[in-house]
Amino acid sequence: MRLQVLGTAAGGGVPQWNCGCPGCRGARANPSWRRLHASLAIEAGSGQVFLVNATPDIGEQIETCAWLRPEGRSSALAGVILTDAELDHTLGLARLREADTLRVVATDTVRQAVNEILAMLEPYVTIEWLTFADIGAEAVPVSGKRPRYASARPPGAWVSALRWAGLLYAPAMGVWPDVTAGDAEVLFVDGTFYTDAEPLSFGQRTATQMGHLPIEATRGRLARLGTRCLYTHLNNTNPLVDPGSPLHEGLGVEVARDGMVIDL
Repeated sequence: MRLQVLGTAAGGGVPQWNCGCPGCRGARANPSWRRLHASLAIEAGSGQVFLVNATPDIGEQIETCAWLRPEGRSSALAGVILTDAELDHTLGLARLREADTLRVVATDTVRQAVNEILAMLEPYVTIEWLTFADIGAEAVPVSGKRPRYASARPPGAWVSALRWAGLLYAPAMGVWPDVTAGDAEVLFVDGTFYTDAEPLSFGQRTATQMGHLPIEATRGRLARLGTRCLYTHLNNTNPLVDPGSPLHEGLGVEVARDGMVIDL
């Protein structure tokens, strides 16, 4: 299995179009700070390539990954794996409407919610829904946080971590799940906010109230695992978007970079 990180930012990306926080100003002045929405390309042992989450940046992300570029009119994309139903992870599905059939892997809860917003694609593409088991993977529940558009829907497996062979990918994590046992070689973990109070600078809820365990609560535990761990899904307000921030020193956990490739 081979992985390419296609993006490492939380909703809005870095910089976010309507924000002038230090992270966004820094990213506008220094292109190396820029981050696309969090996504991952997985080249499975079968040679098939899957996208994890379909972000608003999906067109650019496919072009940055040589494994996903089409040969002639034949796409290399085997399917899209959804870890949740958030708009930042599903809006890109509309960009894939030129496919004859689009295979999407999701939990039943996510499928039922996303089906409603994909109704407009019916004249363009056939959606084939698969379970995680269909591709030999596992969905590990990590949060019951529903998207705003689905606030009236019942509780369920709204947010999952993807466990597949030696990979554990959890870009959003509201509770600490039983994901550290087994033979995972690399863990991508929610790095949205550095502290629990960080979101209070622009809203009324803490990180945990928004469904994200902050880095200050997970870094010690991750550093003790003895497994390669990387933070992804960084919000534009997270001080770690600045590569020169002193908070990188002694962090004990890597911060994922857009474009990095990992072989498992």
